Amino acid sequence: MNSPPSVSPALLLSEQQGQTFPYLVRLMQRLLAPDGCPWDREQTPQTLKRYVLEEACEVIDAIDSGDSQALCDELGDLALQVAFLAELARAQGQFGPDDVVRAISEKLVRRHPHVFADTQVKDSADVLKNWDAIKKTEKGGRPLLDGVPRALPALQRAQRISEKVAKVGFDWPNAAGSRAKVTEELGELDEAIAAENRNHIQEELGDVLFALVNLARHLKIDADAALRGTCERFVNRFSGVEKRVTEKHGGWPSGDGNQKLPLEELDEYWEKAKLEEI
Repeated sequence: MNSPPSVSPALLLSEQQGQTFPYLVRLMQRLLAPDGCPWDREQTPQTLKRYVLEEACEVIDAIDSGDSQALCDELGDLALQVAFLAELARAQGQFGPDDVVRAISEKLVRRHPHVFADTQVKDSADVLKNWDAIKKTEKGGRPLLDGVPRALPALQRAQRISEKVAKVGFDWPNAAGSRAKVTEELGELDEAIAAENRNHIQEELGDVLFALVNLARHLKIDADAALRGTCERFVNRFSGVEKRVTEKHGGWPSGDGNQKLPLEELDEYWEKAKLEEI
């Protein structure tokens, strides 16, 4: 059995400067070697996409939990995906892990002229303005919305798109115009539902969601965070409903799925669960 490459002992926080990243790279190289891990050797950038997304989401969950150890663990899982993808690219003669680090380092220096050059800024708004201007010169005339990843969750992508177009003036002057657009789109959705046209319903429902995201932006609300908060409240409240169903009925009705508790009863449990939050 081959021993793993050696890694330096744990360092004090004040001494850590990323010295152990090369160990992760060497470890990944060993796993991808001809006599390495069969599963790892079967992976491709396409098969790893789901893990990149899952690990990024788990990082967000750890941040929300406030658990620093969980965040440390999840950041490690995400870093693994970076090293994994970089080593797969090296095997294809495309780029390697040092190219990845060098590219982001050069980008950070280039986009922070107020730190690494003599550009003067007053506040963070100036920083963002300079960042966007520098980014625009780097992209060489690419279409405005090309920088919004297609793989972003749809709600986040909608907000990023609306932010981008607003910067060039394609926007309502205030939240009132955006709110009126929501009402307009709801009316069109009602018409599509009345016409019983599923394709049209899907399009109009998408328009309503996009209009709501745009309204959220005008109100300085993160639409994704707002929906995640609602999901958490729903889960917590429904747990209260389920608890009462178990206490009164011993659980949910079993059978072919057609046996259900009266909605009026479930709604009563829901209202009680809401009151418990106050």
